[in-house]
Amino acid sequence: MKMKHVNARLICQVSAAAALVLAGNAMAADAFSSDSKWMTGDWGGERTKLIEQGIDIKADYVGEVGGNLNGGFNDDKTARYADQFGLGVALDLQKLWGWDNTQAKIQLTNRNGYNISNDRVGDPRAGTLSSSQEVYGRGHMVRLTQLWIQHQFFDNKLDVKAGYFGEGEDFNTFPCDFQNLAFCGSQVGNWATNIWYNWPVSQAAIRVKYNINDELYAQIGAYNQNPSQLEHGNGFKLSGSGTKGTVLPVELVWSPKVNSLPGEYRVGYYKSTADADDVREDINGFDAATTGDAYKTHSSKSGYWFVAQQQLTSHNGDATRGLNIAANATFHDKDTNFIDNYQSVMFVYKGPFDARPKDDVGIGAARIHVNKDVKRNAELLNASNGVSDYDNAAFSPIRETEYNYEINYGFHVTNWLTVRPNLQYITHPGGVDEVDNALVAGLKIQSVF
Repeated sequence: MKMKHVNARLICQVSAAAALVLAGNAMAADAFSSDSKWMTGDWGGERTKLIEQGIDIKADYVGEVGGNLNGGFNDDKTARYADQFGLGVALDLQKLWGWDNTQAKIQLTNRNGYNISNDRVGDPRAGTLSSSQEVYGRGHMVRLTQLWIQHQFFDNKLDVKAGYFGEGEDFNTFPCDFQNLAFCGSQVGNWATNIWYNWPVSQAAIRVKYNINDELYAQIGAYNQNPSQLEHGNGFKLSGSGTKGTVLPVELVWSPKVNSLPGEYRVGYYKSTADADDVREDINGFDAATTGDAYKTHSSKSGYWFVAQQQLTSHNGDATRGLNIAANATFHDKDTNFIDNYQSVMFVYKGPFDARPKDDVGIGAARIHVNKDVKRNAELLNASNGVSDYDNAAFSPIRETEYNYEINYGFHVTNWLTVRPNLQYITHPGGVDEVDNALVAGLKIQSVF
């Protein structure tokens, strides 16, 4: 009953805020101001009042363009556009109802568009391993991405979060300032096949974090592994039907300051309790591609990760500017996972020019390696089908290693708008040697309404 009242009150608050956007003349002076946090401004001061009351309305947009300049599977030049709209509200329940140390959040997302990687960069029979437009994926639909409540116990030592959300929100977290997927967000979710669902998909979950000291904390989670939540039309599915198992991540996070500059280091492990098919062997231990028998089933799959982010320099004593380095690595079960390992490194310089102190320039390189048993399985499948010519439609492409590179410049146009042109170079798209290396021009737009 209380949740119904919360939802009703939230709907009324959102509706009132929208009315203020459209009707308030006082708001007009703030809208589109370069100094405002939001494109629509402070709604004549009403938005700040809502935040002071414990209601922070979230509205944002990400749009990405990708155009193939050269190479790839199909060099017929074109461009693709994909985007995501987000609408939500963060609630401080201590301010709203006096619930000490308690927060909640509701978030909806809607994705649309097309990806240049699917039909120009990669061979459609194999696809690409990464994506030149990270915002693409998980269907053209509205999804409930977050619905959770969070509470801190014992002087904030213990933090518990429960509801519906994804693993990458708390585990293996990483920012998304690049456009290529290999440099954006939680990388475990990109390569742990069919078990770890990144944004915008949510799962029934609980996460428990313990703050050991000001710089170090440990956390563990349990996430419902339900492939049916990926299906079109299931963006608001809250039932457990279709559940296959549970994903159990654990992580240790250290946030030191080196020469007074911030850093963050994460090491973690995950295990899925769901059954997982072998990528090569059949139920008798022979090559399934040759025998035609069903693939062997394993009772679980697992992997681990490492993330490092460190600011290396400040700019003329300004710690908000300077050189930052970041690195990611993930390693996965070789019996059951398509990708067995991934590594990346990125350099970002914030505030490169005195005239543009909030801009940034970034460069990154990533390596994505396909499990050798996947390669062997495709070779055996081609031999079994009697095909050896790559141009034969029945040929199964041999996949090994894909490399992704990106260089970008982020124009901080206003406090609510960043425009990030970029160039990407993909070596062996999809890990397929026969596909030409591809050069992609990108443009990423990030805005907060």
